[in-house]
Amino acid sequence: MLIKKTFIIILFFGVWQSVFSQKDSTDFDVIQFSGVVVNADDLEPVSFSNIMIQNTRRGTISDYYGYFSFVALKSDTILFSAIGYKQSSFIIPDTISGNRYSLIHVMNSDTILLSPTIIYPWPTEEDFKKAFVALEIPDDDIAIAHKNLAKAEMKERAMNYKMDGSMNYKNYIDKETSKLYYAGQTQPISLLNPFAWAQFIKAWKEGKFKNDK
Repeated sequence: MLIKKTFIIILFFGVWQSVFSQKDSTDFDVIQFSGVVVNADDLEPVSFSNIMIQNTRRGTISDYYGYFSFVALKSDTILFSAIGYKQSSFIIPDTISGNRYSLIHVMNSDTILLSPTIIYPWPTEEDFKKAFVALEIPDDDIAIAHKNLAKAEMKERAMNYKMDGSMNYKNYIDKETSKLYYAGQTQPISLLNPFAWAQFIKAWKEGKFKNDK
C-alpha cells in the first residue's frame, strides 16, 4: 500500500513537471512582434500595409503611422505587402532571448505599367483623321507680333486714334501740373466752375461736339 502511494505521488510530480516544462517552453517561443513599416525612398511610414505570418491566417495591419504589433513565434516568416510596394518578407530570429522583438521594415516602391489607352473625341478614327487634316493651326506669338507691328496695321490704328503721342503727353503733363497746383488744398469741382461752363457753352456753339460720322 505504501509503495502504491509512493508511485502515485512520483507519477503526479512527474506529470506536473512535464506540464510546466512544456508550458514554459511554449511561452518561451511566443514573442510580441512589433515594428514600423517605412518607405525606402524617403523613410516615410507606409500606412495600412498588410502583415501576415506565412502559411497561416494570422497577422495584422499597420496603422496610419506604419506601426504594428501582434503575437508570433520564433522562426516565423512574416510577409509584408502594400499597394504600390513590392512584397517582402522577414524571418524572426530563433536566437531571441526575451519575449519581445522590434523591427523597422523597409519596403521598396513598385512601378506598375499599364497599357496605353487612346481616347478620341470623334466616333471613329477616320473622322479623327479628317478633322486633323482640316484643322487650321492658329498663329504663334511671333506671327501675331508680326501682324500687330505691320506698317499697314500701325497706320490704320494711328489714323483711328483721337489723340497722337504729343497730345497724350500734353494731357498727362496738364493733369500732373494741376495736381501740383492744388497740392495741400481741396481741388475745385469743374461742375461748379463758371469759367468751365463758359468754355463748354462756347465749344457747344462752335459745334465741336458734333459726331463726325
